[in-house]
Amino acid sequence: MAQNVYTVRQVNAYIKNMFTQDFMLNRIYVKGEVSNCKYHTSGHIYFSLKDESGTIACVMFAGQRGGLSFRMSDGRQVVVLGSVNVYERSGSYQIYAREIRPDGDGILYERFQMLKKELEEMGMFAPEYKKPIPAYARRIGVVTAPTGAAIRDIMNIAARRNPFVQLILYPAQVQGEGAKESIIRGIRMLEETGVDVMIVGRGGGSIEDLWAFNEEDVARAIFDCRVPVISAVGHETDTTIADYTADLRAPTPSAAAELAVYDYRQTQMQMQEYQIRMNRLLMHKAEIARFRIRDYHTRFKYLHPRYRLQEQQQKLAEAEDMIRQLMAGSLEKERHRLSLYMEIMKGLSPIQRLNRGYSYVEGREGGVVKSIRHVRKGDIVSIYVTDGVIRASVKDVKEEKHDQTG
Repeated sequence: MAQNVYTVRQVNAYIKNMFTQDFMLNRIYVKGEVSNCKYHTSGHIYFSLKDESGTIACVMFAGQRGGLSFRMSDGRQVVVLGSVNVYERSGSYQIYAREIRPDGDGILYERFQMLKKELEEMGMFAPEYKKPIPAYARRIGVVTAPTGAAIRDIMNIAARRNPFVQLILYPAQVQGEGAKESIIRGIRMLEETGVDVMIVGRGGGSIEDLWAFNEEDVARAIFDCRVPVISAVGHETDTTIADYTADLRAPTPSAAAELAVYDYRQTQMQMQEYQIRMNRLLMHKAEIARFRIRDYHTRFKYLHPRYRLQEQQQKLAEAEDMIRQLMAGSLEKERHRLSLYMEIMKGLSPIQRLNRGYSYVEGREGGVVKSIRHVRKGDIVSIYVTDGVIRASVKDVKEEKHDQTG
């Protein structure tokens, strides 16, 4: 007897294929009570839906979290839009959620979706219409309830970040009948006061509690406002039409205060850092200036006229000493030469010859008698000897030949 035997994988794949081909299971709304809700670190949400008859597993992947406008919690009644399929690994089926909304809010949710689509098609959510939030706002307008956590959080954070910022509160009604008109009046009044930026919002709540911020008139008031508007409605998971039309969405009122109020402590720290850097630069420049002054002072010593005169005086003194030495040497050399000449002259002096027994004869006209031709008989001549002069008369002149070589 032939038997068809299938693997677990084949069976699970077959069942999954059956689920996939079922049109109703590909887009189905399921309502029930949330249980075993877990937010995974990956961003996925795992939970179960249950009623009095049974339970079905559900998962919403992180990429589908845009279809969730509130935080899931056990015991909450919700309506889940998704598809039913088989997880082959465990052989179990579950709902893969694309949208989740609170049960009982269906009509309001549909109105929200319709208005969002209409305003988006009109371009009221377009980025090019978003006004920049001023970085250094001094006057900040707040449209919210005068009592409650929202205004307290805004005041506390503003006081901590910048106590010099002025907060102007318009005490608006943010819930119930007349809330829409109150919010619009607040926006327009603060716009006329000339605030730098405006925070419009309230604390969290159900879709009914937040509905005033889903009204078209409120959205248009925010869009038409000349002052940049930060929306701060509900908790991080709450989303309203006001968030889309505002120039900037803050997940909470506290976050709105963080975005609107500049932290002046950053400026203080920057100023202190600049002061330290400036002091360091000034000290560096002062040190360079002192070095240059010392360099100029040293140069001035060498270039000062007094030092140049002293240098010239030193050179003159050295030149004078050199001249004196040269003159002394020259004089000593001339003295030696003079001594030699004097010795020579002494040998040629007539007086020296006279001392050796010679005499010196002058004729009548004063000339030296060197030959008999210089005198005649009867001439008076002067004969110079060592101790005087003898006057004599020439009695006779006689020529004699002497040997000139002796």
